[in-house]
Order: sequence, then C-alpha cells, then structure tokens
Amino acid sequence: MPWFRNHPRAAQRAGDGNPGHCARRLRDPGARVTGPPGFRTNATASFRRADRKAARGGLVRRLSITRREALTDLWLAGPATLVMVLFIFLPVAIVAVLSFTDYQFGAPSFAWIGLENYSKLFGSTLGRRAISNTLIYVAIVIPVSVGLGLAVALGLHRMMAWAPWLSQLLRTIYFLPVAATLVAMSVAWQMVLHPSLGVVNQTLAALGGTPQDWLSDRGLVLYTLAAIGIWQAVGYNMVLFLAGLVAIPPELYDAAEVDGAGHGWSRFWTVTWPMLGPTTLFVMVVTATNAFRVFETVATLTRGGPAFASDTLVYALYREGFIYFKAGYASAITMVFFAFLLILTLAQFRIVEKKVHYR
Repeated sequence: MPWFRNHPRAAQRAGDGNPGHCARRLRDPGARVTGPPGFRTNATASFRRADRKAARGGLVRRLSITRREALTDLWLAGPATLVMVLFIFLPVAIVAVLSFTDYQFGAPSFAWIGLENYSKLFGSTLGRRAISNTLIYVAIVIPVSVGLGLAVALGLHRMMAWAPWLSQLLRTIYFLPVAATLVAMSVAWQMVLHPSLGVVNQTLAALGGTPQDWLSDRGLVLYTLAAIGIWQAVGYNMVLFLAGLVAIPPELYDAAEVDGAGHGWSRFWTVTWPMLGPTTLFVMVVTATNAFRVFETVATLTRGGPAFASDTLVYALYREGFIYFKAGYASAITMVFFAFLLILTLAQFRIVEKKVHYR
C-alpha cells in the first residue's frame, strides 16, 4: 500500500487542492495526473517503488513455498536415506577398503596388500571350490524352485474352483517351510537323511534300493543341500505366483477363447505366462538372492564338508572371518559374493524384462 494513499498532503501536492487527481491515479495507474511540475515525477517514482516491493514480496513468497516443499521432502526421505547410508553404503565401503588389506580382528595395525586377497581366493583350491559350489547350487535351485512354484500355483489356483478348502490346506502345507525356522528344519532333515535311522534310507531299503550317505558322500552332499533349498523356496514362490494369477483379468481369457486359445497350453502361453512376467522377474531375483546367500543348512548339516565338498561363499566368509579372524580375506570374499549377486541380478533384468508385459 503506497504511503500517500490517505495522506492529508496528497491533495495539496496536486496543485489545485483537488484530491481527485491522486485518487484517480491510485485507481488507474495509467491515468494522466495533472499538477505542479514535480508532482508527476514523484508520484510515478513512488508507484514504481511500490510495484518493485510487491514483486519482491511475491518472489519471497514463491521461494518460501519452494523451500517449504524441499524441507518436507527432506523430512520424509531424510531419515530412511540416513539409515541406508549408515548401515548399508558405509559398511560396504569399509568392507571394500578392508579387502585390500591384511587386517585381522584384534590386530593393532594392518598393511595394504592390494589384490593379494583376491588372488588367494581365485588361486587357491578351496576358494575356487567355494565359488564353483555356490554357482552349482544357484544353477540348480533357481530354475527348479521357480518352475515347481509356478506349477503348484497353477494347480492350486484351478483347485479353488472345485475344492477351495483343499486348496487352502495345501497352501498352508507348502508355506510351512517358509514360516518355520530353517535351523530347526535343518535338524529335522538331518534325522530324515540319517544313514541308518533316516526315513529316506529306510524307504529305499524297503523298495530294494541301496541306502546312501546323503550328507557324507562328496558326490551327493551338494545336491542334497540343493534339494533342501528347493523345498524351502517352493512355498514362497507359490504364494507370489498365486498373487500374480489372481491379478490377471478374466476378460483376457475370454478374448483368448474367442481367438481359439482358450484351453490347455495355448491358453497358458498366450495369456497366463505373458501376464506373469513382472511376477516371474521378481520371483527370480528373490530366489537368486536367497540361493546365493545359503548358510544355515551348510552350517547346521555339513559345516562345509566332507572335505569342503559343500563349502559355499557365505560359509567360507563366516569361517575365515569369525573362526580364523581374517577380516581382510573375509572382506574380499564378501566383495566377490556381492559382485556375483549383482551380475546375476542385472542379467536377469536384462534378459527376463524384455519378455515382461506390464499392464
């Protein structure tokens, strides 16, 4: 508000004592104001100063709104970002630095040794065996558990139409390995696979087969652990695929039936499988992550034996870091594990996502 809007001397400065000139100038900034020679210049300058002040006030208000929005975003995302930096990115950076040293837990000092830990991992027999065992385990668990999870989900989804109570019961049974503690389940598997008292060998003997040392034979132990991993992962994958099947619109099946693909494999390949693309991608990434970090069954059943035949990257990390206290070497194993998992995940995204159909 200009200072002279209601000022008593405004009319006197107009020259003839008539305040209408100032009032008319205030109502219409473009109106011509008559008066003494100096009045028009002073009034125009005052109006310009008032306009600039109003413009600055609007700019300040706009900046304050933007600043408030930025502070709100920072308040919402800041705590989670800080937690991620402190508990994920910072530890990964520390582990990456330690992987180039010979640091041991409790040692007063350490030395920079470069790539010696990595050359030891890839150059030693035990390191290569841990890597190869992990890759074999992953190559078995991922396709089999994903395929079985999809097959079970399809069967239970169709069963809902004629036996919903049985479908619900079987869902619960299949999901029990996921809900149960894996260490306790490993103890149960140790009893089931016992060489003389186990149910599996007794069944084989009753059928005329030869009992096997499932957890002591170097040629069988890794595949036995992979079978246990599949048993654990099928229930979780089944639940995810069931959620994907329920989300498929029924109209697509009606359209496929009109086009002559309403039954059997044609219906599955033209409607079900393409629409399960996002679910399949997520299931494969989760299954790969869980398969790479297998630890509980190895630590409980075999401890990497016999003769390191079931040794994996995560168990080797635990052994070197928390039994032998070689923190530098364990950090190198951690970085290799992270690199393998990252490469596999990116490859799955690159290959599988090309066939994903998003609605």
